[in-house]
Amino acid sequence: MKFAHLGDCHLGGWRHPELKELNFKTFKVAIERCIKERVDFILISGDLFDSSYPPIDTLKETFREFRRLKESGIPVFLIAGSHDYSVSGKTFLDVLAKSGFCKNVAVFEERNEKIILEPTIYKEVAIYGYPGKKSSLEVEELSRLKLQDSPGFFKILLLHTTLHEAIGSLPVKSISQDSLPTVDYLALGHLHINYVKEKVAYSGPLFPNNLSELEELKAGSFNIIENGVIKRQEIKLKEVLSLNFKINNSLNATEEIISKLKIENLKDKIIILKLSGLLETGKISDIDFSKIEDYVKKAGAFVFLKSTSRLYLPESDIKIEVFDSFNIEGEIIKKFEDTNQDKFNIMIPSLIKTLQIEKLDDEKSVNFEERLISEAKKILRI
Repeated sequence: MKFAHLGDCHLGGWRHPELKELNFKTFKVAIERCIKERVDFILISGDLFDSSYPPIDTLKETFREFRRLKESGIPVFLIAGSHDYSVSGKTFLDVLAKSGFCKNVAVFEERNEKIILEPTIYKEVAIYGYPGKKSSLEVEELSRLKLQDSPGFFKILLLHTTLHEAIGSLPVKSISQDSLPTVDYLALGHLHINYVKEKVAYSGPLFPNNLSELEELKAGSFNIIENGVIKRQEIKLKEVLSLNFKINNSLNATEEIISKLKIENLKDKIIILKLSGLLETGKISDIDFSKIEDYVKKAGAFVFLKSTSRLYLPESDIKIEVFDSFNIEGEIIKKFEDTNQDKFNIMIPSLIKTLQIEKLDDEKSVNFEERLISEAKKILRI
């Protein structure tokens, strides 16, 4: 038996037209590779789309690729992820399914406080699924999962969630593998990591979903499983060049950055410019990013991305406090706790740390807000 496991495609998710197109090209390459490898079927473990209502041009292209799979005789089994999930239950995944291009395997019913998953049978395989939800709400429900029996079949479970074993000691809401039903292959989505442990795997994002992922992963991936062996398939259509510059004077930063760019080969690459430092002279607006981008594009770069999230302006007459802010914060918390005795004071440091989380480059505001609220709820245990 040979099948493919894709996840976190996030089609339609990038704002940059070049990266939005590259994201979809990566999806097309994955489909072409699956057809060439003659896989028996394809699994998609959530977030095929970046939202439950993707752009119409993304839908048209997606339908075209699913039609290719159908004409090649390769069925697709999927679940909704936290991005393409809808509380109403109505998403464009249903349109794909009703068109006969795929099958949503999240079929279940609640009975005696258990969530009974019904199998989708394909040849000698029983495929089960449960959808991911906004703010990781599915995690609390996963320990109640139970599989409707399918003796003699190769069992696959699709989930879009955070597996505790994959994140270690990170304080994130997660489910342990021991709390899940036992299957022959656990196809996971949601975490944008490459994780394989025996019969459990995250496929990794099919294409990096934001600037940080582009810098860290530099490529997308999916899995092909052949006779129980999991083989990672990397897809890298463009090279990523990340350049980090520390500056303290924004007035001459433009020419300084361009002079450093001149020694780099930028042709056909994704260029990530990351600026950091404490500006002693000038303002961030003094940096002519249009001029920098113009040079980068004339040098043949595929796309230009920038980040100034770690570029700071000094605060008047309190530079020492800026650099020693952690101690001041601690003193303020201690003073508050001394004068306001309460059992909930223990949560203050964790809540402050959560509120210091930065918005990721290219992360949508609604997703950032959901992430903050989710982290705060974990601390408050609500």
